[in-house]
Amino acid sequence: MLRVGFTGWRGMVGSVLLERMREENDFADIEPMFFSTSNVGGAAPQEAGDGGALRDAKNLRELASCEVLLSCQGGDYTTEIYGALRQNGWKGFWIDAASTLRMSDDAVIVLDPVNADVIRDGLARGVRTFTGGNCTVSLMLMAVGGLFRARLVEWMTTMTYQAASGAGAAKMMELVRQMECLTDPTRATPSQNALEVERMMIEAQR
Repeated sequence: MLRVGFTGWRGMVGSVLLERMREENDFADIEPMFFSTSNVGGAAPQEAGDGGALRDAKNLRELASCEVLLSCQGGDYTTEIYGALRQNGWKGFWIDAASTLRMSDDAVIVLDPVNADVIRDGLARGVRTFTGGNCTVSLMLMAVGGLFRARLVEWMTTMTYQAASGAGAAKMMELVRQMECLTDPTRATPSQNALEVERMMIEAQR
């Protein structure tokens, strides 16, 4: 079985990944190891087995024991760890949700409903680094990728506001708390009109 190491699995992206893997029973085919930057020695998810403990996400020797490393830890972690692992001779597969390596000549961006052929070609060529694409572009290509392949679209552009989820789970919780703080003054007087509610929320922001 492949030994697969997970970092950043408690964040927003990592939590969704684990949920999907559980639904697909993917853990049956791998030997998972869970790493942490803040809770080394703590209890690992059930997939690590009875008594499984969290490993040090900055311990290069333990990381290098994995044939696959799957990081949802963010760009700063990738910058610190990825190069050091490669320089130490690690030749495993690095799969990363961060944007850090997207433009690297040694990496392939993964969006298998759109570029499965590119992924297979990369594997055949010995590519060992795979990254997730920009979320907006990925969703857009899943919707219109077929039109591009059929040459029915020459080009398109899109502009979005950054979603709070892009900042991670901690920032999402912070946003919820901010929303509660802003709306709390309006709960005592639910019959107020919209302008009065707006005034109360503006006052709360100040």
